[in-house]
Formats: sequence, structure tokens, C-alpha cells
Amino acid sequence: MKFEKYNIAAPIKKSLNKMGYKRPTDIQFKSIPNILKREDVLAIAQTGTGKTAAFAIPIIDLLHKRRMEKRREGIKCVVMAPTHELALQITEVFQKIAKYTKVIPYCIIGGVEQAPQIERLQKGVDILIATPGRLFDLRSQGYINLDRLEILVLDEADHMLDLGFIDDINALMRYLPKQRQTLFFSATINPIIKKLAYSIVRNPIRIQISPKDPVARNIDHAVAFIEMDDKRFFLERLVSENPKSKILVFVRTKIRAERVSKAMARVNIESKTIHSDKNHSNRLKVLEEFKRGKLLMLIATDVSARGIDIPNVDYVVNYDLPEQSENYVHRVGRTGRGKNRGNAVTFCSEHERLILEEIEGFLGKPIKVLDISEEDYIDTKDYSDDASKNLKNLMQEIQAHEKKKAKKKKRKYKKK
Repeated sequence: MKFEKYNIAAPIKKSLNKMGYKRPTDIQFKSIPNILKREDVLAIAQTGTGKTAAFAIPIIDLLHKRRMEKRREGIKCVVMAPTHELALQITEVFQKIAKYTKVIPYCIIGGVEQAPQIERLQKGVDILIATPGRLFDLRSQGYINLDRLEILVLDEADHMLDLGFIDDINALMRYLPKQRQTLFFSATINPIIKKLAYSIVRNPIRIQISPKDPVARNIDHAVAFIEMDDKRFFLERLVSENPKSKILVFVRTKIRAERVSKAMARVNIESKTIHSDKNHSNRLKVLEEFKRGKLLMLIATDVSARGIDIPNVDYVVNYDLPEQSENYVHRVGRTGRGKNRGNAVTFCSEHERLILEEIEGFLGKPIKVLDISEEDYIDTKDYSDDASKNLKNLMQEIQAHEKKKAKKKKRKYKKK
């Protein structure tokens, strides 16, 4: 069924049409009617399946119809997100869908001045998208009143637990009306997430879009066995063979991100990093450059890039394997979004084989292996600009050493 046939407000249909949304995705098709009925929903679906719009469309419709009848009565909906980037991305979706309605979405995040946020909150907002830290700060200072809240959304709930927000979530429940609608969205589910979900929802409609393969069908993903010190050569080769492709590289730590970026700079490949040590404005600027294609290689940690919808990512590279098996699905899900095709390749060293086995156990099947012949492996290293520079530097060092020896010998001869 097309969106134009849904029983939602005309201004929302106008927005969806301008955004190019014609038909709902599976998660949208199953979620929207239940949310419109004011039922609690526990939804599990892969990344890139349209989860944000699945709850944004019905929430905006419900609140728009109320706003047509009454004046603004305070915050009616809170959407909690684990990271700054995801909160801003969710806000962008809400703003686009609500553009022609009377509903006002607003986002508050940490790491920026709170005064402008307080000023906007005092003017009144309907939907508040927030990261946990700033939400609790402003609530404790008395700038946020949740007494009239009607809808609570926890998005990327599994990632919030990874980041240790479970105590914050439980604390928030004390300040919310018991009679509310709760929507719980997550890409994965495990016993801890299930326990949390069922502690805050009431008789939820459970929706699980989980095909046999957790990785979307339009993503071609494979693993290549490459030693840790050689990974930079193969990343360089991927770029040289795909010079106009947008490449998102995942590493395990902030230090690794900077090291890989420097390795790419040595071979004249531009890249930028995004991780928690970067300030908020820098992260936003880098993301925007990558989204627009002004930057073609972004190197990120899991915390910074989880759940971010970046259009037209051609390749995801797992430069390091993720510590948690579920994160493999989230990482590769950054490519092949919507109806687009995507490619993902994992560089696995000997020391990472056990992690690979855990990931394959989570997926329920082995990952396709990219066979690299010994000759091809050696050629990739030998023809690298970095390897050439290293060889050149070595030759220069040898020549300098030989000259030094010759001068020393000459001085010794003159002395005699």
C-alpha cells in the first residue's frame, strides 16, 4: 500500500512525497498502524530499513491532529538516542516529515552551549530528541518538564546499553507518566535488551524484521586474510582501484583511527577521522563533508558512526574486526542503504581469527572469503607508495651511512 492511501494528515503526505517516500518499508508497514493505535511497540530490524521514519510518521500524525485542536501544552514526545550524530540525524528526519504540520521537533545534545537550547525549550516544543546526558542535565535544572509526556521512544536501544546508559534509562522512568506510549527500536536483541524492553513497555506489539541473514541482501560482504602490518597497503589498493568511491573505514580505537589516517596521508590519500576525542563541531563538519562527497574516506570508531545514515557509501572496510559480533552487522549496514547496492570487506589478521569465528556464529554462516594469491599479496605491498617511500628512505639511510663510513675512513687515512 502506498503512503497516499494511509490515514495520515495531508501535510505529512506532502512531505513524504517531496522526500521521495512512495511505499513503506517492511518495518514501516508493520509499525505505523500499531503506533497510530497508541499501542506500545517493540521493534527489531536491520540497519538501513527505515526505522526512524517508522516511528516519526505516526508520532507526527498523532501530535499534528492534537495541535489542530489545542494549543501547545509542553513536551509530548521524547526520543532518546545514544550519540550526538544519531540524535541530529533523527531530528533531521522529524523536521522534514513535520515541515508542513504544526508540530515542532527540537534536538538537545551535550558538548555545546546549553543557553540557546534552554531559550528554545522555553518557547515550547512538541517532540524532544535528546542524548541522555543533556536530557538529565536540563531536567535536573528545571528546564525540562516531562509531566505531560505521552510518547517515549528509545532508538538504537542496544547501543545505549553498550554505552552504559541502562541506569540513566531506568532513572528517567521515575519522571515519566505511567500512562504513556513506549516505542522500543533496536537493530539487535539479546536477553539484557529483552529484559529492559519488557520492563518499560506494556503488552507491546512485537515486530521483528529478521531474515535468515542479518546482513541485508543488497550488501556483498567478504573477508580477506591480511596481516595487521599489511592492512594499510590493501586499503591503499582499494582506493587506487576505486578512486571515486566513498569509503567508510572502521577501526577499533581512537588511536588506530589517527594512525590509519596518517598512513593514508603518507601515500597522498585524503582521509579524516571521527571519534569521541573530536569536538562536536569538528565531527559535524567532517560528517557533512563525507555526506556531500567532498571527502571520500572517513575513518571511524563504532561509537561515533553507529546508526548514522550516510547516503551512497560504496564500500565499508572493517580495518579492525569489531569486539562485539553484533557490531559487524551495524558496520556493514552503513552501505547498501534502502534500495542501493553496497560492498563491505573485512581485513582479518591471524590474531583476529577467533573474533571472526564469533561473528560467523552470530550470522549463522561463514563469510565469503576473498582469495589473495601469494604473488598478488606481495605485489600489493611492493607497489604501494608507502612501501616505495620506505624503500627509498632505507636506501637513503644506507647511502648516508656509506658516505659517513667513507669520510671516517678518509680521515683515518690522512691521520696516518
